[in-house]
Amino acid sequence: MATEHASITAFRDEHARRNGTGEVVVLPDSAHTAALAAAALGCVVGAIANSLLFDADGEPVLVLTSGAHRVDVDATAARIGVPRLVRATPDFVRRHTGQVIGGVSPLGHPAPVPTFVDTWLRRHDTLWAAAGHPSAVYSTTYEELVVMTGAREIEVD
Repeated sequence: MATEHASITAFRDEHARRNGTGEVVVLPDSAHTAALAAAALGCVVGAIANSLLFDADGEPVLVLTSGAHRVDVDATAARIGVPRLVRATPDFVRRHTGQVIGGVSPLGHPAPVPTFVDTWLRRHDTLWAAAGHPSAVYSTTYEELVVMTGAREIEVD
């Protein structure tokens, strides 16, 4: 058996520390987009909780949004009280999450990141989010996602 990627192991440890109940699934191929993850899991794209890191004047902001949504950055910035949100660069993402774009999980970052969750995700009984690596995902519920991340609930579109 191949050794698990260190970022997945770190995610599993953090997930367990926070008493997560979901299943971690390592897919045979990368699922770095919501569409790829949904196809691999056999679920609708809206049940994929994308972890999108934004740069708010040098500070990280994590938005957990439905794979069926686009984040309206101007409206979301106004709702969370920051001047503007800019999609983070790969280096910014790695520095603030310890993970790579396409594999950013809602948990397990080197330091706490202000987190906001798209209320649209509430429509799905089971959600799937990245587990620290582009080929790893985990199942959760909307309620568990909010509790485990300390996220504030907002509309993002």
